[in-house]
Amino acid sequence: MIRSLWSAATGMQAQTLNIDVISNNLANVGTSGFKKSRADFQDLLYQTLRSPGVSSSADTQVPTGIQVGHGVRPAATQKMFTQGEFNHTQNQLDMAIEGGGFFQVIQPNGETGYTRAGTFKLDSDGRMVTSDGFPMEPEITIPADAVSVSIGTDGTVSVLLAGDSQASDVGNIELASFVNPAGLKSIGRNLFMPSGASGDATTGTPGEDNFGTIAQGYLEMSNVSVVDEMVNMIVAQRAYETNSKTIQASDDMLQTATNLRR
Repeated sequence: MIRSLWSAATGMQAQTLNIDVISNNLANVGTSGFKKSRADFQDLLYQTLRSPGVSSSADTQVPTGIQVGHGVRPAATQKMFTQGEFNHTQNQLDMAIEGGGFFQVIQPNGETGYTRAGTFKLDSDGRMVTSDGFPMEPEITIPADAVSVSIGTDGTVSVLLAGDSQASDVGNIELASFVNPAGLKSIGRNLFMPSGASGDATTGTPGEDNFGTIAQGYLEMSNVSVVDEMVNMIVAQRAYETNSKTIQASDDMLQTATNLRR
């Protein structure tokens, strides 16, 4: 009886984490380049009361045995790097990656961060930076007298200067990829950091070696599906409620057992 109390408690704790993940997904439904997470669970140890396959007589054996589980625990929260929908912004500094890869930015501590959000802007020095002012790597500077900025699908950045009839190149955007993107560490600000699970970054030219291409004037939106998350929320809520009912049933059975002598 006590076993069922603890097993149901682990179920309620697991669904609490599940709701936390779902709420974070829904909170970022409008965040550019956001990748939704999924909570994965696994069952706990089993108490074996009778092993399957043991002999029940000289010529027969037990086909299944008796094993009682002890609940559930969270195993992982996995990032799902499916492509989000594109939003046409007509902003010449907005970019979306069609396919695989990450933009590279330099953080204040000098480390390289990786992002799918292409909401780039210009700082006071004309550098292409994120909303937090982190410059793109490799650094690209737009001249102050540039009339327009053009970004090719291969990452070539060219500008048309005032008084010129032809555009001139000012830099090239490089993308980074990882063997296991799901192993990247989320640090907020739409940034990821490599870990031992993700492997080291491999950089390359957009459109080559399985890297995606650049779409100027577009933003990749969050890949969160509100309908799917709402369904997951209902399932998690009902699972939480069912586990609480299991605790109540176990408590009622314990109460009945303690009242036998009355």
